Amino acid sequence: MSNVPLLQVTDLHTSFFTPAGEVKAVNGVSFFLDHGKVLGIVGESGSGKSVTAYSIMQILASTGKIVSGSIKLDGQELVGAGESVMKTVRGNKVSIIFQDPMTSLNPTYTIGHQLMEAILLHTNRNKQEAWDRAVEMLRLVNVNEPEKRMRQYPFEFSGGMRQRVMIAMALACEPDILIADEPTTALDVTIQAQILELMKSLQEELGMAIIMITHDLGVVAQMCDEVIVMYAGSICEQGTADEIFYNPKHEYTKGLMRSIPTADTAGKKLQPITGTPIDLLNMPSGCPFAPRCDSAMKICLKERCERMRINDYHLASCWMNVKDELEREKGGGAK
Repeated sequence: MSNVPLLQVTDLHTSFFTPAGEVKAVNGVSFFLDHGKVLGIVGESGSGKSVTAYSIMQILASTGKIVSGSIKLDGQELVGAGESVMKTVRGNKVSIIFQDPMTSLNPTYTIGHQLMEAILLHTNRNKQEAWDRAVEMLRLVNVNEPEKRMRQYPFEFSGGMRQRVMIAMALACEPDILIADEPTTALDVTIQAQILELMKSLQEELGMAIIMITHDLGVVAQMCDEVIVMYAGSICEQGTADEIFYNPKHEYTKGLMRSIPTADTAGKKLQPITGTPIDLLNMPSGCPFAPRCDSAMKICLKERCERMRINDYHLASCWMNVKDELEREKGGGAK
């Protein structure tokens, strides 16, 4: 297998140009994804998670634009490649599951029609072959009586079943990468667990890579090999799931961890992150999290910290790590 990553995003900047000004939704994001890996992108609403995914797919709203940066899929540059190239990428190589399946499925067409449409658009199958493939995919995602379900409409399905249909549609053309944008947000806890288990088993069976976009750290712990933590359009920390959960090195990540309910916190008040998210129209010169950070220093308000390598599997952009390193060096020199 080639040493080239399946997906490589380098210094990506995506903005939305509004009457109020330029909203810098993604601000210098860089990461890579290898074949068969599951990457989690975590952060609160407005952190740039979904816009990063939509930039990869190039399905931004009309006011959105990739300002600069590089997105390479199997070594092929996608930024500036044009719509004709992206049509061959979407569905065939990269598919996406959206947050709310009811708004993604057309209520006026049957499930079968919509599944077959995706297959006919992206493959050379004829109608009968597309029908057979659609039935096969519904069976794969554990939809009961798939031939009967093909003739039904979205409103005749439960939320969990609609999400299964969306997964079937996304996987019908066997993409290399599946982007799951908050795939379980609208579902109850029991169905969430079923959908995540289904995605994990399909990922192992088909060998595809997954980008899991979520604000739910429980989902990340269950699904992901590597994790990116985003805040205000930038990556503040990234590393393996174990590193992020057991050795967080950014104050925002630590705040997220403190806000997770656990068996140890039963009966106790959770510690929320105080304050409100930053205004992306007026980005500060310093760390965007500084106004909400209890450990903020003067330098945090004035200057952004470059990404610092904690170890071979862990990067973080926090001045507290610089401070800790200086104190360690000072303590070592005093001995």
